[in-house]
Amino acid sequence: MDFVSGIIALLAQWIAEIIRGSGYLGIFILMSLESANIPIPSEIIMPFSGFLASMGNFSLWGVIIIGSLGNLFGSILSYFLASYIVKNRHKVGILRMLISDDFLERANGYFKRYGSASVFFSRVLPVIRTFISLPAGLGKMNFAKFSLFTLVGSFFWSAMLAYLGWVLGNNWGILESYFRKFDVIVLAALIAAGTYWFIHHFNVKIKKNRTRV
Repeated sequence: MDFVSGIIALLAQWIAEIIRGSGYLGIFILMSLESANIPIPSEIIMPFSGFLASMGNFSLWGVIIIGSLGNLFGSILSYFLASYIVKNRHKVGILRMLISDDFLERANGYFKRYGSASVFFSRVLPVIRTFISLPAGLGKMNFAKFSLFTLVGSFFWSAMLAYLGWVLGNNWGILESYFRKFDVIVLAALIAAGTYWFIHHFNVKIKKNRTRV
């Protein structure tokens, strides 16, 4: 845990330097990366930005809006990356195995029925919020709805974190330790779900191949 804490401390220092040096642009870039499948914790970005707003360096509303727009931009990049992967999956063996026509059909059906709620609530959940745009893109969720619910969910998340940083002031850093515990729980659940899906997916493929033979 000391090693992990050390890495997070360095990451927090790096994030703080970027925001201090680049202002709103730094917030936008960092929040964009966080939503583009790069696990830079918004639990550090936004509370620290809220703290700086309480010191008069930024406007609190400016921090919230820029953070939300950064999330939207990064999510759109991730969405279209997924679309590119779908179009070119047949060129790569492992993608051809993992992203079958049957999988895409089921993903498309899911996001047609539950996409709006899934994207909105995922935007306010640690870990999941970083990667939700990929499955939404794979499932060909309606882009306008995807963008709307991403922006609304990101706004709530950014507002909550920035406001907590504003209220806590110099103590904004305590938030990260609380969120990190939740991150571990969510990550463990995702790994378990992913492992189950992977095993089930290939068991179905093996059974289909045996039936054909």
